[in-house]
Amino acid sequence: MRSATRGCFFLGIGLAILGLASLAALLLASDLQIADKLQATILRAQLSNRNSELDAPFGGDDRPIRFNIPSGSSAGAIAQALIEAGLIRDKRLFLDYARLEGFDRRFEAGVYFLNQSQSIRHIAEILTDSSASFISFRTVEGMRVEELAQLIDRNGLFGFSGADFLPLVEKGAPIPGDFSAWAVIPPGASLEGYMFPDTYQLPPDITAAGLRDMLLRTFKDRIGQALRDTAMARNLTLHQAVTLASIIEREAVWRDEHPMIASVYRNRLDIGMKLEADPTVQYGIQGARGVWWPQITRADYYDVQSPYNTYLHAGFPPGPIASPGLSAIQAAVNPAESPYFFFRAACDNSLYHNFAVTFDEHLANGC
Repeated sequence: MRSATRGCFFLGIGLAILGLASLAALLLASDLQIADKLQATILRAQLSNRNSELDAPFGGDDRPIRFNIPSGSSAGAIAQALIEAGLIRDKRLFLDYARLEGFDRRFEAGVYFLNQSQSIRHIAEILTDSSASFISFRTVEGMRVEELAQLIDRNGLFGFSGADFLPLVEKGAPIPGDFSAWAVIPPGASLEGYMFPDTYQLPPDITAAGLRDMLLRTFKDRIGQALRDTAMARNLTLHQAVTLASIIEREAVWRDEHPMIASVYRNRLDIGMKLEADPTVQYGIQGARGVWWPQITRADYYDVQSPYNTYLHAGFPPGPIASPGLSAIQAAVNPAESPYFFFRAACDNSLYHNFAVTFDEHLANGC
């Protein structure tokens, strides 16, 4: 009997202790909530007179600035990085606002593109969702890979430079095996001509190799198997078709002339005549005159010693001289039917061309 009484006594004590602990926890939680609410009230009161500062941008420059939040970064570290990037003026104000609105617990690691015209309110909200960030990158027809590298640097949002990109596409660079097999690119060739011109929305963490692969994948998707097979059925390898298309792209200003210019070059090839294309001479100069596509003289036709110079060498040059668009590639594979062997710029400043069958007719088309 005494043993049972003692057991009930200790059970009662245990229940009492548990109850006290629960009560203490409840009171502590209640105190924390009260403290949080009190602090929020104080912060709200302090910030109520600073709305103009919260809404004011750092400056008027709206050029994007690449801003990275490493994994595990504290709100304080993020605020300090914003100060150093010239995006906010007041670290304490940013932290107080972020805490008041709960953003400090939602900041997300990742890459963002911010600018000085954004306010503290705007920046704090942006930094909670890195999935909304992307790099807009537009390449245009007729660019050579060096110009593409310059475009990467001018964009300013990539985590790599044009100098990092060039070794992946220049002559001697390893070409991804699946693309090389599909395009049948000759050994030792560069990826000149295969960087498909388009407007791209790219992830902010894309690498130089990732950009190369994206451009190649787009080339393959846009050209497609049918056009590749048509070229081969017409005794053109895809590499030859892209090479010819790159010359057409540099010669023509207007796309509706692509098929007719293609017919001139295909007619020349059919009779063993040299292509004699000015852009191949420009390409052979390799930027030695300070620009990639310099004005050339008649003397350059024979003085520029380059395997790409089609005034010196018959047949196709070793490879493309620029990135052609789909229209030029389609024209190289499916040229217009014409008797023409010559063309030159029209004299009406329309940027169109006059076409001729004989060299005498060609001379007569001069201005």
